Amino acid sequence: MIRLQRRLRVDRRRSITLRLAGVVISLLVAGVVLQISGSPALMLGRRAVETMTTPYGMEQGLVLATPILLTALAVALGFRMRLWNIGVDGQLYIGALAATGIGLNVNGPTWLMLTLMMVAGAAGGAFWILGPALARAYGRVNEIITTLLMNFVALQVVNWLSLGPWRDSTIPDLSATRRIPYELPILPGTNTVPIGVIAPFLIAAVVFFIFRFTTWGYEVDISGGNARAAEYAGIDVRRRIVSVMCISGAIAGASGAILVAGTTHRLSSTISNQYGFSGFIVAALAAGAIVVLILVGLLVAGLLVAAITLQTLGLSVDAVLALYGLILIGNVVAEVAARYRVVRTTKPPPELQFAPAEALAGAGPQGLSALTAAGSPPESTD
Repeated sequence: MIRLQRRLRVDRRRSITLRLAGVVISLLVAGVVLQISGSPALMLGRRAVETMTTPYGMEQGLVLATPILLTALAVALGFRMRLWNIGVDGQLYIGALAATGIGLNVNGPTWLMLTLMMVAGAAGGAFWILGPALARAYGRVNEIITTLLMNFVALQVVNWLSLGPWRDSTIPDLSATRRIPYELPILPGTNTVPIGVIAPFLIAAVVFFIFRFTTWGYEVDISGGNARAAEYAGIDVRRRIVSVMCISGAIAGASGAILVAGTTHRLSSTISNQYGFSGFIVAALAAGAIVVLILVGLLVAGLLVAAITLQTLGLSVDAVLALYGLILIGNVVAEVAARYRVVRTTKPPPELQFAPAEALAGAGPQGLSALTAAGSPPESTD
């Protein structure tokens, strides 16, 4: 008889391998669907790879990877405590709003203003998630719902400011604020990549260090694994929830500040190209592994760059969103598969299957050994 048996412990390597296999299978399914629909899948795939590997494509990929990786790190940080920060897009918008407010209304040296913009962006993101964090910690309100709804509020606030008080009235058809006079410098050796591209890698290194070598990171992991055990050990789980969610929001808010200071230079309701959604997928695929998160984030950014080229060949941008959905489904299936294994068991002999407890108790050591030897142990296969 074959059945599924839940594993007591899920090996991380096995989980990552199955997730990567899910991505590959999703890409194959997307290729088959494109081929059936009349689009040359192999040709489109070749053009996509060519676009991603050109110097221009790699630079644009790094530019897009910056907000994607930062939002992915924000989501992944929440995962350490089994928290789902679905509102990274809203925190990005508020971070961009706070940075824009500093850039448009405060004057000073460029280095000081850029520093203030980054700090304001991080503070704006942390402020925007503070309400859901307190509700989750002290009221046990589901953070998925609250953070998700805050996205829409943030978008409307940015839309109001970019079309109202802060709108650039010198350009009639522009639905954005005035241009921010402070810009991040370009990364040496590139033409269009702002220096803010190094932020995700620095923050990833800091996060890795914190959870590997600090007491705070250990307490967060313990609280995420078993909140009751953490409370019994004297850890203030509520404070850890608030701090983790606020740091997560700060990282997402910093991505908005980097976006307006290094790329868009204006605040508008369209500055986020589904970056929060992409970051959530990247974090889910990485399964807590920082290195994998960086690699998957760069891959997703490359796919976005390739999608721009593929649109010129008649492929709709909706196809890329559909591919995201397939990858997410493959990731969920892989996560479930990693938690179970296939077990093949043999049917016990009749004397073991129907022997009453009294007979077994009175059989003695030799009789019990004979009954046990008559059966065969179960066999399992992974």
